[in-house]
Amino acid sequence: MSLTVDRAKEICKDHVTENSLVIHSLNVCYAMGAMAKHFGEDAEHWQAVGYLHDYDYQEFPEEHLKHSEKELLAQGVDEEDVRAVLSHGFEIVNDVEPKTNMEKSLFTVDELTGIIQACARMRPNGILDLEVKSLMKKFKDKKFAAKCNRDVIKQGCEMLGMEVSAVAEICIEGMKGHAAEIGLLGTEH
Repeated sequence: MSLTVDRAKEICKDHVTENSLVIHSLNVCYAMGAMAKHFGEDAEHWQAVGYLHDYDYQEFPEEHLKHSEKELLAQGVDEEDVRAVLSHGFEIVNDVEPKTNMEKSLFTVDELTGIIQACARMRPNGILDLEVKSLMKKFKDKKFAAKCNRDVIKQGCEMLGMEVSAVAEICIEGMKGHAAEIGLLGTEH
């Protein structure tokens, strides 16, 4: 049975409770849905994996992804989806190399959505009128959203065989439809 967003939220409800982490999970969820559509895959399935990706982060920030596999398998998440979750920590906290388009996308958008969110929060209309060229200017400024690892984003885009700007455009579009839920409507709304 394919993992759904509702099921992912149910699995995470006691583990991902901090507002900023919930918003991050939603950002990644919606960006993953857009990436799935780009690759002609099941958007809800990819969204669900995106929502689950930081399952153990709140409780174990220093041991991120070391407590996900066993727990998620016990919750009935299939091995393929658990592997995708683990792969976003490649060369950061583990050696699970992203192989599929879903894994490569998750690896890439995890950090990229942070820059998109930071950029959108500075704009009167939030993400609603955020253009890729504006985002790319901020992407090049290493002081902006400094915690977001640009090298990981570039590495992920290389894995996908895509330009950062192309992936960013897909993610912005994916997040735009959920602007109210993720707090990116801007100050004018």
